[in-house]
Amino acid sequence: MAATNRMGGGHHQEIKVPDWRIYKVADAPKLAEVEQMLASKGLKDPWLRNEVWRYHPGYGTPKHRFMLTFFRGFKYGFAAFVLTVAGRTAYEHYYPDEHAHH
Repeated sequence: MAATNRMGGGHHQEIKVPDWRIYKVADAPKLAEVEQMLASKGLKDPWLRNEVWRYHPGYGTPKHRFMLTFFRGFKYGFAAFVLTVAGRTAYEHYYPDEHAHH
């Protein structure tokens, strides 16, 4: 009897892992620069190729990743903020605090 992945609601979804050979250090200018700098000192970073996927166009630009990280959910948060301020203002208008006057 073969084991199946039943997580996520019981339906099986195949995870697609890209082929590692599509990522080349030469395709990422910043990493190629690091590789050349290390080579000029007689050094080599064998793990540098593991970072190439971060610079791949399918992963997004640094600006795009920044926007996703810090502004994901911003519209819902701002809407909640506006509703909170409007509700508080309406509440204070209809039910003024008697103790606030000196």
